Amino acid sequence: MPGLLRGVARTAVIAGTATAASGAVQRRQAGKNVAAYNQAEQQAAAQQAPPVQMAPAESTDDKLAQLERLGQLKAQGILTEEEFAAQKAAILQ
Repeated sequence: MPGLLRGVARTAVIAGTATAASGAVQRRQAGKNVAAYNQAEQQAAAQQAPPVQMAPAESTDDKLAQLERLGQLKAQGILTEEEFAAQKAAILQ
């Protein structure tokens, strides 16, 4: 019986150690993933196109053409919702 208890205890220690090591590896990998994601996000923000500057519109037709162009840029994902709203407000003034 003492040999059996010793074997069970040894197995429990080995399993506990393996679990602790596995958890440490997972935490370290999660930290690396977060760092890589943040770096990719910063690079994407740096490569983002500057806001589109529209010339002042003089007629209704010019304004409509500019609004259509803005809509296309937004649909293509070039402009964010905030950029679209700002440019739209500038055109409609």
